Amino acid sequence: MIQIIKPIPFWQQVLAGFALGAVAGLIFGPQAAALKPLGDLFIATIKMLVAPLVFCAIVVSITSLGNSANLKRLSIKTLGMFMLTGTIASLIGLTVGSMIDMGGTMELASTEVRERNVPGFALVLLDMIPVNPFASLAEGKVLQIIVFAALVGIAINTVGEKAEPLKNTIQAGAEVMFQLTRMVLKLTPIGVFGLMAWVIGKYGLETLLPLGKFIAAIYLAALIHMILVYGGFVKFLAKLSPLQFFRKAMPAQLIAFTTASSFGTLPATTRCTNAMGVSKQYSAFVLPMGATMNMDGCGGIYPAIAAIFIAQIYGIPLDFTDYVLIAVTATVASVGTAGVPGSALVMLTVTLDAVGLPLEGIAFIAAIDRLIDMIRTCTNVTGDMMTAVVVGQSEDQLDKIQFNSKVENSQTAGV
Repeated sequence: MIQIIKPIPFWQQVLAGFALGAVAGLIFGPQAAALKPLGDLFIATIKMLVAPLVFCAIVVSITSLGNSANLKRLSIKTLGMFMLTGTIASLIGLTVGSMIDMGGTMELASTEVRERNVPGFALVLLDMIPVNPFASLAEGKVLQIIVFAALVGIAINTVGEKAEPLKNTIQAGAEVMFQLTRMVLKLTPIGVFGLMAWVIGKYGLETLLPLGKFIAAIYLAALIHMILVYGGFVKFLAKLSPLQFFRKAMPAQLIAFTTASSFGTLPATTRCTNAMGVSKQYSAFVLPMGATMNMDGCGGIYPAIAAIFIAQIYGIPLDFTDYVLIAVTATVASVGTAGVPGSALVMLTVTLDAVGLPLEGIAFIAAIDRLIDMIRTCTNVTGDMMTAVVVGQSEDQLDKIQFNSKVENSQTAGV
């Protein structure tokens, strides 16, 4: 009898690439940088997909969601969840940062720190409107792409039957992009292997010791937020298994951790949420929005702990009012500066300025920002998937049978 070999599940392939990359980094040290092009190739192919994938997915999502009342309700629930988890993330960051003595004398390589010009709220809103939609697509300005795609989707619904040819064309384009994404995702284990080998080989374990407490505080707060907050919402709001959620979310979490890019993880995040049973229409709506606006790791946990750390190393005491300002600015900045390059540092600049802490303190943590960015991005992406599941469950946009299934359905798992 011929024994049929079962294909290795996607998450196990990614996990294997992650583990092997870490081992290669430890064995070869700095020489493991030679493997980085594998990761660069993977990231380049992912970036190739983002602009057309987001545009087509958003348009198809809005035209598929139907009436404006349903779309409005989904939008309000989604944004409300983003703000709620962002606030909780800030409070967790403040709590963990206050409980750990992270101060001390730091001797790091000098890094030039320049004050960032953070645009006002009106300018941020104005920057969301694409003056030239084609230029926005070419330059990969995702927030502008989302706004334009949403307007196109609403217009198609308003025009009705006359717009059916355009609607069908964009739907066909979306299917082509989904298939191309499936092809690119097959490179994931190789890309994760190359990136992980480079990170471990470059930094090494000994590099983490001088800033060990600060790094540990960020990782601890992020894990608490993911396990207790996200897991709790899945358990008590959606009435679903957190273990099943994290099992199916793992591939996207690992990709987010190694690439440190929410947009770069978007295809894998879409695949994972669809494998959980979230409808393609809603996942195509919530995930691009979450990759832009939902930044619990970058805008909640990180600024809170970093502000406390900088205050400690400069010997500056913080009072209750300072903690409130940190929590508020960190939460608001996570949405307000979403379209600005280098958003994590911008958010931190906003928070430090609000409580009068020296901006030069960023130099103490800039050297290890990549290591922190990995867990920040992992938190952000997990929050996007949690929102898709919880809100999707409340709006009949989630298949419970598929969510509870331990076998990955190729039709629902594909993006």
